[in-house]
Amino acid sequence: MKKPVLVSIAAAILIAAGVGYLLMRQGGGNTLAAAGAPASSASGAGSGGPPISVTTVMVQKRDVDVMLEATGTVSSLNSVDVRPRVASVITKVQIKEGQFVNAGQPLFALDARNDEVNVVKARAQLAKDQAALADAERQLARSQDLFKQNFISQGAVDTTQTLVESQRAVVAADKAAIDSAQVGLSYMRIVAPAAGRAGAINVFAGSTVQPTGNALVTITQLDPIAVAFSLPQRNLGDALTTLRAGGGKVTAVLPENGGSVVGKLLFVDNTVDAASGTVRVKAEFANKDERLWPGAFVAVRLAVQTLKGSSVIPQAAVIPSPRGKIVYVVDAGGKATARPVEVVYASGEDAVVTGVKAGEKIVLDGRQNLRPGANVVERSASDGARGRRAGAASGADPAASGSTSPAAASGSATVARGNAA
Repeated sequence: MKKPVLVSIAAAILIAAGVGYLLMRQGGGNTLAAAGAPASSASGAGSGGPPISVTTVMVQKRDVDVMLEATGTVSSLNSVDVRPRVASVITKVQIKEGQFVNAGQPLFALDARNDEVNVVKARAQLAKDQAALADAERQLARSQDLFKQNFISQGAVDTTQTLVESQRAVVAADKAAIDSAQVGLSYMRIVAPAAGRAGAINVFAGSTVQPTGNALVTITQLDPIAVAFSLPQRNLGDALTTLRAGGGKVTAVLPENGGSVVGKLLFVDNTVDAASGTVRVKAEFANKDERLWPGAFVAVRLAVQTLKGSSVIPQAAVIPSPRGKIVYVVDAGGKATARPVEVVYASGEDAVVTGVKAGEKIVLDGRQNLRPGANVVERSASDGARGRRAGAASGADPAASGSTSPAAASGSATVARGNAA
């Protein structure tokens, strides 16, 4: 084959290859554009993309108590170990274990025969000395009459006067002896020093008891009752301010859904424990229904400040960002707008924030799929909860399905109900 023909064939092949390459480039670009269309649509969802399904909550306006939390121990305000004042024998037990007693109520009777005899003996001595005093007073009266008639001297009258005064002192001593004997007799009757609940009784009729021995019974006051707990040194000023203001509000939360009891701060210790850096405080609670029991552990929440008219949202609705914390606010047109917020106080599932107003709708579920200006469609909180349960059952990723954690759902319910923190 001649050389010009070969050159022509090679040129034709090169032209065909170039045209094919251009066609491939054009078709590939269209394919890439088609493949990139969803991403462009997703990134442009803020302007005209399909609406994103979200769950919203309303910003609540209410007063929120700023709480200090600690673990406390229930303790009685007045607990007395009852012991005898003298050695004796129990003749009668007048209460039962676990019985509620009033102050002054008889508890035990001791063998009082010896003390009763001492009282009788002291009274007899008083009667004898009173008779001698009466005779001395009569003699003094006669001496004074004889002195007026100049039958006796002044010295004789003075001697009789001294006898009378001495006898009066003897009578006074006899009365004191009677009082002493009655005090000893009173020790034979043991009464409750304060109102409260009787504990275990450790003696029986016929038991010999000693002042230095074991307690006969312990009387514990249950109403009112106290809860002792410790606060960090940094909260000492808050505790003192609350105490000076009248005690504030202290809530004792009972374990195992036992409810809560509200009381007030009663005492702040005068020193800080150098080893732990804490200060001991005590709160007082009414306990007529005996829900608080000495020795039990309870969770304590001390309100040191009240934030009036605060804007409250679920903590799960707050999104951290490089420029700070934000929330998505849904306007009347159904668009989501990023709004910077500042968390003032957080407790449990709720957060007090600034930057939003009461009544505004805040995105809770589906916020991770949003961009500023995105169109949204609201779904009910129950649908979101069912979706989360279904995702959990199938092992789906909550972030991929646009749902949040169960804690966020419960936070939504909390704010919707408007319960106080």
